[in-house]
Amino acid sequence: MSIATIPTTAPTTQTQTPAEPRRVTGVPDGAEVRGFALYVGIDQAKAAAAGVEITELVERLKQLVHELAPDAGTHAAAAIAPLGTGGRDIDVVRAALRDPGLTTPREAAPAPAPRRRTGVVVDISRKRVILDGEVATLTYKEFELLQALVLREGRTVPRAEIIDVLWSADDEDVPNERTIDVHVRRLRSKLGDYEDIVRTVRGVGYRFDRHADVSIRQNAAPSPDIF
Repeated sequence: MSIATIPTTAPTTQTQTPAEPRRVTGVPDGAEVRGFALYVGIDQAKAAAAGVEITELVERLKQLVHELAPDAGTHAAAAIAPLGTGGRDIDVVRAALRDPGLTTPREAAPAPAPRRRTGVVVDISRKRVILDGEVATLTYKEFELLQALVLREGRTVPRAEIIDVLWSADDEDVPNERTIDVHVRRLRSKLGDYEDIVRTVRGVGYRFDRHADVSIRQNAAPSPDIF
């Protein structure tokens, strides 16, 4: 859409006694109204059917403005749209003239490319977990928790045993068995689509559940995790 200026003839004026100004609703303190825009939605065919040309309609509206307020400045612009453009005339006008008060639907953001699933790599040698090619943001203790389960693959690890493996008796923050559940929930939330590699065995503890898309990279030297 584009904007075209409509040529008009000079208006005549008529003096009137100025009325007492009324405050316009919505104008904040320290500001004033300096004019207004009046959008008219009508195409040439509708104007012709009403017995008036668009240029004549503009002329008469501007004439009315100058009759009511001789000092008012006026400017008219036409909204041009390609043939066949749908929607109401008034909406086309407001959009073409970029009405700041017009609410238009935002363009839909392009859908993100689907994430390529490459599986999980638990890299014990480098103390990290890779999910679909990206390194997961695990804390040191979260990785240690996962590693403890991975190194005990094939059996369920009780909560008490997890505490014994990950915390020493001298630690100030030794958790209880219920706190282990909180650590596991945090670990799972960071594993995303692969959270089910950490399996809950109700009433017992947790187990590492290896899938076909899970691989383990072991240390060249024996793991410091003694069990």
